[in-house]
Amino acid sequence: MGMTGERRRRVWRWAVIVWAAAVAVAGGLTLWMQDSTEPRGPYVWEETNPHETPSLPPCPTPEGVDAVLCAYATVDTVD
Repeated sequence: MGMTGERRRRVWRWAVIVWAAAVAVAGGLTLWMQDSTEPRGPYVWEETNPHETPSLPPCPTPEGVDAVLCAYATVDTVD
C-alpha cells in the first residue's frame, strides 16, 4: 500500500512544523542559558584619558643601538 499524494504532503508538512518548532525551542534555550551565565567574559571596559601619557617602564636599549622596538602587554587578573 502506497501513500497517496495528499497524505504524503500532510506528513511532510507536519515534519517541517515539528522541525521548525524544535529549532525555535533550541534557539530560545540557547539564548536563555547564555544569558544566565556570569560573568559575561574576561573583558572589562577601562576608563582612560587619551591625552594622558601611559605609565610604562623604560624600554631597555643595548649599547650602540640607536632604535629599539618595544612592545608591552598587560595582564589583569580578575579576583
